[in-house]
Amino acid sequence: MADLVITPANVVAGTNAGTDSASAGEVIAAGDQIYLNSTTKKLMLADSNSATAEARKAIGTALNGGALNQPIKYQKSGDITPGAALTPGAAYYLSDAPGKICPAADVGAGEYVCLIGLAKSASVLTLDYQFPGVAN
Repeated sequence: MADLVITPANVVAGTNAGTDSASAGEVIAAGDQIYLNSTTKKLMLADSNSATAEARKAIGTALNGGALNQPIKYQKSGDITPGAALTPGAAYYLSDAPGKICPAADVGAGEYVCLIGLAKSASVLTLDYQFPGVAN
Protein backbone atom coordinates (compact mmCIF):
# COMPACT_ATOMS: atom_id res chain seq x y z
CA MET A 1 0.00 0.00 0.00
CA ALA A 2 1.02 3.63 -0.02
CA ASP A 3 0.26 7.04 1.44
CA LEU A 4 -3.23 8.38 0.83
CA VAL A 5 -3.46 10.47 -2.31
CA ILE A 6 -5.19 13.59 -1.02
CA THR A 7 -6.84 16.16 -3.27
CA PRO A 8 -6.40 19.39 -1.27
CA ALA A 9 -9.46 21.04 -2.85
CA ASN A 10 -11.62 18.20 -1.48
CA VAL A 11 -10.55 18.44 2.19
CA VAL A 12 -13.65 19.43 4.18
CA ALA A 13 -14.26 19.65 7.93
CA GLY A 14 -17.26 17.80 9.32
CA THR A 15 -20.03 19.52 11.27
CA ASN A 16 -18.55 18.19 14.52
CA ALA A 17 -15.02 19.45 13.78
CA GLY A 18 -12.80 20.76 16.55
CA THR A 19 -10.53 23.35 14.95
CA ASP A 20 -7.75 25.79 15.74
CA SER A 21 -5.37 27.99 13.75
CA ALA A 22 -1.78 29.20 13.70
CA SER A 23 0.80 30.50 11.23
CA ALA A 24 2.64 28.19 8.85
CA GLY A 25 6.33 27.59 9.50
CA GLU A 26 6.75 26.14 6.01
CA VAL A 27 4.60 25.43 2.94
CA ILE A 28 1.55 23.41 4.02
CA ALA A 29 -1.23 21.97 1.83
CA ALA A 30 -4.80 21.18 2.82
CA GLY A 31 -4.86 17.60 4.11
CA ASP A 32 -1.32 17.69 5.51
CA GLN A 33 -0.67 16.41 9.03
CA ILE A 34 0.91 19.10 11.18
CA TYR A 35 2.48 19.75 14.57
CA LEU A 36 3.07 23.00 16.45
CA ASN A 37 6.77 23.85 16.82
CA SER A 38 7.28 24.74 20.50
CA THR A 39 10.07 27.23 19.72
CA THR A 40 8.61 29.18 16.79
CA LYS A 41 4.91 28.56 17.65
CA LYS A 42 4.36 27.83 13.95
CA LEU A 43 2.82 24.82 12.24
CA MET A 44 5.17 22.36 10.57
CA LEU A 45 4.71 19.04 8.72
CA ALA A 46 4.59 16.06 11.09
CA ASP A 47 6.80 13.07 10.25
CA SER A 48 6.79 9.62 11.92
CA ASN A 49 10.54 9.10 11.59
CA SER A 50 11.74 12.65 12.25
CA ALA A 51 14.87 13.15 14.36
CA THR A 52 12.86 15.82 16.23
CA ALA A 53 10.64 14.21 18.86
CA GLU A 54 7.83 16.79 18.71
CA ALA A 55 7.57 16.39 14.91
CA ARG A 56 6.52 12.75 15.37
CA LYS A 57 3.27 13.76 17.11
CA ALA A 58 0.67 15.11 14.69
CA ILE A 59 -1.95 17.38 16.27
CA GLY A 60 -4.19 18.14 13.33
CA THR A 61 -5.06 18.11 9.65
CA ALA A 62 -4.61 21.33 7.69
CA LEU A 63 -7.93 22.56 6.27
CA ASN A 64 -6.29 25.05 3.93
CA GLY A 65 -2.90 25.54 2.37
CA GLY A 66 -0.45 28.35 2.88
CA ALA A 67 3.14 29.49 2.58
CA LEU A 68 5.52 30.56 5.36
CA ASN A 69 3.79 32.85 7.90
CA GLN A 70 0.35 32.52 6.33
CA PRO A 71 -2.61 31.48 8.54
CA ILE A 72 -3.54 27.81 8.60
CA LYS A 73 -6.79 26.50 10.04
CA TYR A 74 -6.52 22.90 11.18
CA GLN A 75 -8.86 20.23 12.50
CA LYS A 76 -8.01 18.43 15.77
CA SER A 77 -11.06 16.21 16.23
CA GLY A 78 -14.32 15.12 14.70
CA ASP A 79 -15.14 13.89 11.21
CA ILE A 80 -13.24 15.08 8.16
CA THR A 81 -13.49 14.38 4.46
CA PRO A 82 -9.76 14.09 3.71
CA GLY A 83 -10.11 14.19 -0.06
CA ALA A 84 -8.86 10.60 -0.46
CA ALA A 85 -10.31 7.11 -0.86
CA LEU A 86 -10.48 5.25 2.47
CA THR A 87 -11.17 1.69 3.53
CA PRO A 88 -14.14 1.73 5.95
CA GLY A 89 -13.08 0.60 9.43
CA ALA A 90 -9.37 0.92 8.70
CA ALA A 91 -6.94 2.78 10.97
CA TYR A 92 -4.76 5.48 9.44
CA TYR A 93 -1.41 6.67 10.76
CA LEU A 94 1.18 9.39 10.31
CA SER A 95 3.53 8.48 7.47
CA ASP A 96 7.31 8.76 7.24
CA ALA A 97 6.71 11.16 4.34
CA PRO A 98 6.33 14.61 5.98
CA GLY A 99 2.67 15.59 6.38
CA LYS A 100 1.22 12.43 4.86
CA ILE A 101 -1.17 9.69 6.06
CA CYS A 102 -0.70 5.95 5.56
CA PRO A 103 -2.55 2.73 6.43
CA ALA A 104 -1.32 0.63 9.38
CA ALA A 105 0.52 -1.81 7.08
CA ASP A 106 2.84 1.01 5.96
CA VAL A 107 4.10 2.00 9.40
CA GLY A 108 7.62 0.61 9.05
CA ALA A 109 10.15 -0.64 11.56
CA GLY A 110 11.70 2.19 13.56
CA GLU A 111 8.92 4.65 12.76
CA TYR A 112 7.03 6.22 15.66
CA VAL A 113 3.37 5.27 15.82
CA CYS A 114 0.89 8.16 15.64
CA LEU A 115 -2.74 7.26 15.02
CA ILE A 116 -4.58 9.84 12.92
CA GLY A 117 -8.01 8.23 12.97
CA LEU A 118 -10.42 5.55 11.81
CA ALA A 119 -12.31 5.50 8.53
CA LYS A 120 -16.02 5.91 9.16
CA SER A 121 -16.75 5.35 5.46
CA ALA A 122 -14.97 5.35 2.11
CA SER A 123 -14.74 9.14 2.29
CA VAL A 124 -14.97 10.19 5.98
CA LEU A 125 -12.22 9.84 8.59
CA THR A 126 -12.97 10.26 12.30
CA LEU A 127 -9.92 11.99 13.75
CA ASP A 128 -8.56 10.48 16.95
CA TYR A 129 -4.94 11.60 17.38
CA GLN A 130 -3.02 9.24 19.65
CA PHE A 131 0.74 9.20 20.17
CA PRO A 132 2.10 6.61 22.62
CA GLY A 133 5.71 7.72 22.01
CA VAL A 134 6.93 4.30 20.89
CA ALA A 135 8.59 3.14 17.68
CA ASN A 136 7.18 0.27 15.65
